[in-house]
Amino acid sequence: MTTTKNFHLLLAVTVLLFLSPMIAWCPWPHNKTKAQLDSIFEDSKKFETSSSEFVHMKYHMGPVLTANITVHTIWYDTWQRSQKKIIREFINSISTINSRHPSISGWWSTVQLYMDKTGANISRTVHLGQEKNDRFYSHGKSLTRLAIQRMIKSVVTAKSKLLSMNARSGLYLLLTSDDVVVQDFYGQVCGFHYFTLKSVVGYTLPFVWVGNSQKLCLGFCAYPFAVLDYIPGLKLLKSPNGDMGVDGMVSMIGHEIAELATNPLLNAWYGSGRGQDPSFKLEIADLCEGIYGTSGGGSYTGQLLNGEDGAAFNMNGIRRWFLVQWVWNRVVNYCSGPNALVQNSNTITYPVLLAVTVLLFLSPMIAWRPWPHNKTKAQLDSTFGDSKKFESSSSEFVHLKYRMGPVLTANITVHAI
Repeated sequence: MTTTKNFHLLLAVTVLLFLSPMIAWCPWPHNKTKAQLDSIFEDSKKFETSSSEFVHMKYHMGPVLTANITVHTIWYDTWQRSQKKIIREFINSISTINSRHPSISGWWSTVQLYMDKTGANISRTVHLGQEKNDRFYSHGKSLTRLAIQRMIKSVVTAKSKLLSMNARSGLYLLLTSDDVVVQDFYGQVCGFHYFTLKSVVGYTLPFVWVGNSQKLCLGFCAYPFAVLDYIPGLKLLKSPNGDMGVDGMVSMIGHEIAELATNPLLNAWYGSGRGQDPSFKLEIADLCEGIYGTSGGGSYTGQLLNGEDGAAFNMNGIRRWFLVQWVWNRVVNYCSGPNALVQNSNTITYPVLLAVTVLLFLSPMIAWRPWPHNKTKAQLDSTFGDSKKFESSSSEFVHLKYRMGPVLTANITVHAI
């Protein structure tokens, strides 16, 4: 027999739906007006990334990384052991399923939503492969994009090849130290992904480059741990692992690996913004640039977590904290991450507190109650009149619709008062 809830439960749900516009995405920081931010960031795409109204993500039938992904790292110039540990743990955390929530693996699950033309999803498994240390600037301290391809060629054509020649199963990750200048590094890019050219390397292999900005452009590439001198008034955050350059690299590595997995040969998943040049490709991390938590956008990172030492982070790795930007979720058509709505690991979020408060207050009145079996429909009609309860189980009378607000996707902890 059909079951129903008391009218007061409907009241509680109505209250929550009525308040939902106030607890969903709010991309503007509260201490700056839109005009002030426009004057700083001009026409940055960051301002519109949280709305599906402006974005058209489309699959262009190219391959994606559906096989287990192996990351082969090239350390260019000298790196401290502590710096290598931070980056290695981030990559290893992508596939670790037992990390504390919100986790890096939870972030990668959004990337896994993308698939190829056969319906195969992006691989869940991402692990470290072999490494190459180039401590003596074999290609100089100033690298062009062509020089990067030649460097990869020198690794691929070595006697012991590091990577099988399959663009669907792995990638090279080239990391340059803080005193190496890369073409377009300062003021334009902090990292990029591409693929090697057969005319140069002999193979088509996807690769990622990310540079350490500690000495050259920290304010440009390590925000929100550093900021450019000509942008005043922005509060800086403490980096989670005590190394602003490397902590900034971690988010960029995540950005580029996510995009490479979904668009390795630049012919798979990408979109364009409304009113923008269709030839300008926006990939799944480009669309969420600068967004690290709920309400993020513009110069506001969004809601983050804070460690006991004051460090800011939004995801847990195996043993470390990381701050990693969100990526575009093709299912719900906006930026998402595992820390959505999470404010503090020891406190409950506002929507949950509101719901629990209302439900606990009304709990004596909203218990589920089945229809009595000893009464006929005629007897019930005489009792309840034309109550809509008799027709509530029919789809003819029900129109359930998603209003694009957040739902509780993380583990829910209820703190009773």
